[in-house]
Amino acid sequence: MKTTILTFLYFFISSVYLHAQEVSMNVATRVIEEIKNQYAPDTREAIFTITTTESTNTITLSGETNIPEAKQELLNKLKKLNLNFTDEIHLLPEKDLGDKIYGVVNISVESIRSNPNDRAELATQALLGTPIKIFKKAPEYYLVQTPDNYIAWISESGIVRMTKSRFYDWMKSEKIIFTKEFGFSFSQPDILSQRVSDLVAGDLLSVIGEDNNFLKVRYPDNRIAYVEKSNCELFNSWLEKRNPAGEDIVSTAKLFMGIPYLWGGTSIKGMDCSGFTKTVYFLNGIVLSRDASQQVNTGTLVDTKNGFENLHPGDLLFFGSHATDTTKERVTHVGIYIGDLRFIHDSGMVKINSLDKNAADFSEFRLTHFIRAKRILNSIDKNGISSIKKNKFYLGEM
Repeated sequence: MKTTILTFLYFFISSVYLHAQEVSMNVATRVIEEIKNQYAPDTREAIFTITTTESTNTITLSGETNIPEAKQELLNKLKKLNLNFTDEIHLLPEKDLGDKIYGVVNISVESIRSNPNDRAELATQALLGTPIKIFKKAPEYYLVQTPDNYIAWISESGIVRMTKSRFYDWMKSEKIIFTKEFGFSFSQPDILSQRVSDLVAGDLLSVIGEDNNFLKVRYPDNRIAYVEKSNCELFNSWLEKRNPAGEDIVSTAKLFMGIPYLWGGTSIKGMDCSGFTKTVYFLNGIVLSRDASQQVNTGTLVDTKNGFENLHPGDLLFFGSHATDTTKERVTHVGIYIGDLRFIHDSGMVKINSLDKNAADFSEFRLTHFIRAKRILNSIDKNGISSIKKNKFYLGEM
């Protein structure tokens, strides 16, 4: 009889203990999800990958995040709930990176991939001179964040890592912005001299002198070259002149007519739909989010319920799949309104189509899949839109 009672008590206590552990795990998982939704709702822009495992009387938290406040709030909430846990969450940047957690892109257009290998999907690109924050290292790649907050993997050969002091000095140095669509730098102030590299619109270089019709420039890796004055402007002067109207956005967009579509591209060498809008706005001093599904959440809504008469040149038009009873809305494409029901976008190549059913360039597909329009130019430095002048990366303050 005593044995039966002891056996019953053992199984009863065990079941209570296991239930308590299960409840604790469920509570911890719920809190993690709440913190993630608060601090890192978009995994393209923030890292918060936390998992739980259970062992005797405790929960082990593992994973990584680049948001110290998120980690601290998670730990505080779990403590208030009287949960026993072990903290093994790694804060990024990795300690192994030392003090070189800043970087600058060192080639005209650098590919940034979804995973750290050359065969991985092209997620985005960054132009020469783009400041980046470095989070961790993989063989031949670094996980980085760009000024639009996008996080992905960049080849170590395409950047120069810097300490905070050197990075700050670089960011505060006088620079040029290359303004011609495509060109080159040269080893001497002579276009017949050896080329140093190609250059594309939006590239940034430190300027250290001039020689007749050339500016002498320095690359992030300290290469010296010469750029024709007619192909560039002093960056700060260029920035001060950026006060774009819709017509400026349209004029810039039309410079890219016929440029081929490239998934993940954000430069004159090739661009996808959101890379096109992003590039056009960047050349007008404005930093847009990377993807169409992110850009749609910025700016201010334009009322198109009863037609398109409220649209202004420069507004972004978003297309995709409308929400149904069983599926969520999905934004998959973006273009720029240019007036008269016409818009310019990158679909196969940069081209112009119309929402007017009577126009020769009417796109029934785009009209059917139109979702909404957003105005950017009235939201600079608010509503998710950043000017280059006030972007924390370009200020060297990230």
